[in-house]
Amino acid sequence: MAYQAGGQRSAPRPVPESPEAQAYLLDYAALLEAVTFPSVVMDHRWDVVLTNGAFKSLFRTVGPHPTAMPGDNFLRFVLFHPDASTVLGEHESSWCLPMLAHFAAAVESHGHDHGLQAIRRDIAQDPIMEAAYRQGLPHWIRAVGEEAVEHDGAVRPVLHPDPRWGATVCRVVGETPKTLENMGYTRLTLVLREARRVPPPRARRAGRGAGHLRVVPAAE
Repeated sequence: MAYQAGGQRSAPRPVPESPEAQAYLLDYAALLEAVTFPSVVMDHRWDVVLTNGAFKSLFRTVGPHPTAMPGDNFLRFVLFHPDASTVLGEHESSWCLPMLAHFAAAVESHGHDHGLQAIRRDIAQDPIMEAAYRQGLPHWIRAVGEEAVEHDGAVRPVLHPDPRWGATVCRVVGETPKTLENMGYTRLTLVLREARRVPPPRARRAGRGAGHLRVVPAAE
């Protein structure tokens, strides 16, 4: 059973086995759909469990990808989807590097998790991404401070396909109730601001997600 509000996912993810937990997720999906801002519930691998219609609308223009769709695994989308920078403004510094930092912490906590290991292997297969992860990421964290890594409260640029929003910013709000937390899930909501009347950041379509990590040196 897929608990993604607003449509079926391409590959089902594991869900809680207890009827009580499943009923909770169904009700939570209805609550999520009533939220007007993009909202997503993920597990510790960034596998997406729930999204709402506003989330789907934000990413509706991205092309197909076998493993990195935003409604399947949000980390893979940020790191590997060639269209990620067309929706996530200042893609490298505002999205890629903070997500890599959270991934590094997850690997430290769940080193034997097969899903995380698979993402780690994909990072290692690209020399530029691997250099950014191993050498560039620590350099970036020292330069910007630990607070820049946090999702909750961060203000990050987005390029919404709906002209009502357009090139704007969102505040990332972490709002995970205890029941979701006990299931191992996290919820993030992107609180969009009204479109700014400024030229949008130039979006680049990279051939590979790893090939455009240029904001940090490959080695110190």
